[in-house]
Amino acid sequence: MTDLSVGEAATGSGDRSRPRSALPALCATQITSWGIVYYAFPVLNPQITAATGWSAGSTTAAFSLALVVSAIAGIRVGRILDHRGSRTVMTSGSVLATLSLLVVAAAPNPAVFHAGWVLAGIAMACTFYQPAFAAITRWWAPEHVRALTVVTLAGGLASTVFAPLTAVLADHLSWRATYAVLAGILALVTVPAHAFALNAPWPQPADATAHADKSGTRSVTRSLPFRMLATALTLSAFAMYAVVIALVPLLLERGYSTTQAAWVLGLGGAGQTLGRTLYGSLARRTGVTTRTVTLIVLGGITTAALALVPGPYALLAALSVAAGTVRGNLTLLQATAVTDRWGTSHYGRLSGILAAPGATAAALAPFAGAALAGSLGGYPALFLALAVLSAAAAAFAAFGKAARRHP
Repeated sequence: MTDLSVGEAATGSGDRSRPRSALPALCATQITSWGIVYYAFPVLNPQITAATGWSAGSTTAAFSLALVVSAIAGIRVGRILDHRGSRTVMTSGSVLATLSLLVVAAAPNPAVFHAGWVLAGIAMACTFYQPAFAAITRWWAPEHVRALTVVTLAGGLASTVFAPLTAVLADHLSWRATYAVLAGILALVTVPAHAFALNAPWPQPADATAHADKSGTRSVTRSLPFRMLATALTLSAFAMYAVVIALVPLLLERGYSTTQAAWVLGLGGAGQTLGRTLYGSLARRTGVTTRTVTLIVLGGITTAALALVPGPYALLAALSVAAGTVRGNLTLLQATAVTDRWGTSHYGRLSGILAAPGATAAALAPFAGAALAGSLGGYPALFLALAVLSAAAAAFAAFGKAARRHP
């Protein structure tokens, strides 16, 4: 009997309670949803601004607005997930995502363009990692870490698949036609996959009696450990995403070419994939608070190293891989943060509340990071400031454990 079977026998869930095609379907839909709704924009944005005359600041602000809307909508989406399951949420989200891209493609002015991205933000909340994680956590617990790893590994391929495909389409079509084609692909892949693969009954969580009512959920969200964890993950998310966006300017400032900088950034993505494969082993060997503090501290160390080490190029590439490895682990840390501390009951609502400030910080990080780099005198100083921010995040995470021990 496999470990997975043992876990199922212990909980009484069994394979019969799971839709057999859910995991491969979620892998396919995460690649497609992230690849089209998220990663196509940076590829198409130069063509959008050139063809329309709209400023890059305006178009980028529309995309960032979508991320903020996604963070806020995720709280309400999480509540719906807890009660109704992932099938309705993710299928409806796929339909809305398709419609939002068609609005973006047809937008005659910036106002309609922004409106299309607002719709896309709601669709992101319904189709990206949060609802997929909720489905996996409910169907696969207590062996959910393995399934979460598989889905995030697949999601990591989104840019690899769709950034080049978008570029190829844009070489032969206008940006509007490219988005229309991508919207068609999105509909064909994600709508039927979510509608037909996520068709099992939504099971009760194994620990339903522990947090069965809303008052129990409110007591968690109002507790000091929850607030400390949310603060830690928010600060960490801001630092992490600011580092990703600022890495290329940092290397350009040090005299490396755009191609060299792009390769270093790409190797960081490879590091993320590596990190996700290692998380299961890390989770088995460490406690939840130790794991959280350690990963945030390691993120700060790699950020500080990038600030202080000007070269050689191979060493910078290695540091980028190390930073990416930490980021890959932090993705799964976020996915399991609620389950590890408060069980699977109300996972959707609690994870939505926990993720919202971090997602908002990630959306604001590109603008805030660039502004801070200017005021601090350059990107090395920015990276040092972000390392200090990571240290503060680790302190909040550690304090959360002390607060829970002494309520």
